[in-house]
Amino acid sequence: MTSATESTDFETIVLDVDEDTRVATITLNRPHRLNAFDRTMCHEMQRAWHLLKFDDKVHAVVLRAAGDRAFSAGLDVKQSYGQPDNIWNHEDPGELLSPKWQKMWKPVVCAVQGMCTAGALYFVNEADVVICSTQATFFDSHVTAGLVSALEPIGLMRRIGLGETLRIALMGNDERVGPETALRIGLVSEITEPDALWARAHEIATAIAANPPTATQGTVKAIWESLDKPYRAAMDQGLIYTRLGNPIAKSELTSAPQLSTPRNR
Repeated sequence: MTSATESTDFETIVLDVDEDTRVATITLNRPHRLNAFDRTMCHEMQRAWHLLKFDDKVHAVVLRAAGDRAFSAGLDVKQSYGQPDNIWNHEDPGELLSPKWQKMWKPVVCAVQGMCTAGALYFVNEADVVICSTQATFFDSHVTAGLVSALEPIGLMRRIGLGETLRIALMGNDERVGPETALRIGLVSEITEPDALWARAHEIATAIAANPPTATQGTVKAIWESLDKPYRAAMDQGLIYTRLGNPIAKSELTSAPQLSTPRNR
């Protein structure tokens, strides 16, 4: 089995694994381009998710970004993404960025600082826990640039609802969602000072990683897959997952020490 710690040949991201806490950290590492993603970053993110999926040393993941100005400016518009000539073979870059599309069910904690716009919402939409700093700002620049905003809002709507999503998508650059509003509408669950953001994200991930991995991954899988199903079908599938995963998780609980400590939010 390939270990994530052995894979260091990335150009656009940094991947680290803390074996003591069982937390992996992915850092978007194109601060000179406001951490905008190009084709290289998309494929490196896909490879990172696959490595982490099969690395038993990893129970949770922190996703963060280098620099202070931006978490990510979305797709790097100054570089061609390079879609095929045949329009029916065009792909959504977001699928490669997505842990869920890669069937990577380990919990992801996303830490946002600075600007988060347009395609960067893919990262937020696909995370399980999202926190931000007091200097974070969220917006969708598509319509201001004369582009249809469709893919990112579809994912965003599942997190914050129809009304807030439409407002953000239709107002473009004129709607800058600050930390307090992001907290109010459920886009993030916590705000920190900038210098405490990364440590707090790692602390949350560490608490999650201390729980039995079968329980946490089964929980992530069941909840996310329920979004694509009618209520009754989702409940029936959830029952199957509890019967499959609970016996294994119980055995993991009795064989591993618990590291997490309760903290009020």
